[in-house]
Amino acid sequence: MGKMVVVVIVALFLAAPGWADNALKEGGKEIGRGFKKIGKETGQAFREGGKEVGQGFKKMGKETGQAAKKTGTSMGGWFKEAGKKTGQAFRQMGRDIRKFFKGK
Repeated sequence: MGKMVVVVIVALFLAAPGWADNALKEGGKEIGRGFKKIGKETGQAFREGGKEVGQGFKKMGKETGQAAKKTGTSMGGWFKEAGKKTGQAFRQMGRDIRKFFKGK
């Protein structure tokens, strides 16, 4: 009986380092899987963030373009009106000069 206990204890001591080695390898695999998962999630987060930023710039560009168009239209209208008034003023001045020289 004593010899059997010694044989079992020796067998356990010889097998224990293999179990520990397997546990260590498995732990390393789990850590590797964790890093891989974190890397994928981080990449996805950056892609999603990039899409949102791009959409923000696109929207801002459209709004800026629309504001510039409105400003250009209103400035164009102002120049058109100023041109009309200037033309009318010159025509009136021409009429007044003609009247002056004709003696009216």
